[in-house]
Amino acid sequence: MYNIKFESYVPAPSPATSDRIVAAHYYAAWKYGAAEVHEGFNDLAEIYPDRTPLMGYYDEENPEVCDWEIKWAVEHGINCFIYCWYRRRSNMGKPVTVNDLRCGHGIHEALFHAKYQNYMKFAIMFEIGPLWSATDEKDMLENLMPFWMENYFSRDNYLKIDNKPVLFFFNPKRLAEECFSSAERQKATFDACREYCRAHGFDGMVFAPCNTELTKQACEDAVERGFDFRFGYNSGYRAPVDYYNDEDDIVKKQCELYQQRLENDPMRFIPTASCFADATPRHTERWRAISSYPFYKEKRWYLSPENFRRVLEGMKEISDALPDGAWGKKIIMIDNWNEWDEGHFVAPSHKFGYKYLQAIREVFTKRDNLPDYRTPQDQGFTGYNQSWKTPDFGEFCKEKYK
Repeated sequence: MYNIKFESYVPAPSPATSDRIVAAHYYAAWKYGAAEVHEGFNDLAEIYPDRTPLMGYYDEENPEVCDWEIKWAVEHGINCFIYCWYRRRSNMGKPVTVNDLRCGHGIHEALFHAKYQNYMKFAIMFEIGPLWSATDEKDMLENLMPFWMENYFSRDNYLKIDNKPVLFFFNPKRLAEECFSSAERQKATFDACREYCRAHGFDGMVFAPCNTELTKQACEDAVERGFDFRFGYNSGYRAPVDYYNDEDDIVKKQCELYQQRLENDPMRFIPTASCFADATPRHTERWRAISSYPFYKEKRWYLSPENFRRVLEGMKEISDALPDGAWGKKIIMIDNWNEWDEGHFVAPSHKFGYKYLQAIREVFTKRDNLPDYRTPQDQGFTGYNQSWKTPDFGEFCKEKYK
């Protein structure tokens, strides 16, 4: 029976058991008007229907939407979301408030009001790209750390490893080029942050940069700058031609890239598995016209869910063989939960259903649960799209895409 509402709220999750942290990157840019550099689901409507989330276009700030995502994630072994965390440039050097964040709704409006929030660990990835604020020694200790401690680190479900909150960085080169005058000054600042955490009852703090460089020098520089381990937002795989569909080669190359990084950094590099890459919605002049990002065209490739599973199996096998204490034995990253327009997502969609999630569950969990594959609509839940279906939505699309 379908479309009959037997329950009054999202059914409680039935988590699968995993022996490691399985963390999916989370891009919270799908609240109406929140992205600022693009138009969110409006960029996909009527043009890319295969990119439609299984629940339809949704109000990301709605805690009930977040509860569905938590349910789907933990039932398939994803036990941590890593939220992209953006701070406006105008806030540099000032005390941080929620209003100073870009896309802060994913955490502050949705996750923090979700009924099932404690089923899911979360962490933040400090985005310090050129459009957003970075930091410096004084600002990090006086403004960022107090905000992070009060709002994130002190929560039971913030990601901590060995009783140390974990902070991720995207675009860490900016730390070296603009924020800290030397590697020694950066490390000293990070060490001061570690002491700040100890003063609040933790055993220190963990810092991790998005840095996939293969050289031994990159490994040594990361240590000198105070980082604990390195990771990639994606696997680092790049297709050789505009559209590439040799899936056996893609599987092999992703695992080889991970292995190559471990050759110079066996204890401090963790794997990221990618399902596909197809940023076609961002290839167009139309997207450039509404975006402050530069025009770019990345090469496209896809893995079937079955071959994505092979990547996961390969990375797990490599990680399991690492020495005790290696970071790669503790955590694996999934690229990505919800990059709908940039074109890499494992969240349930009309095109792929739950298949990528099933691959994660099969490889990284004990499969000791029974996932619920009924959609919200199957169970009579509606009303998750109050902002995207505006009265002039059709006219908006026609005007923008004419």
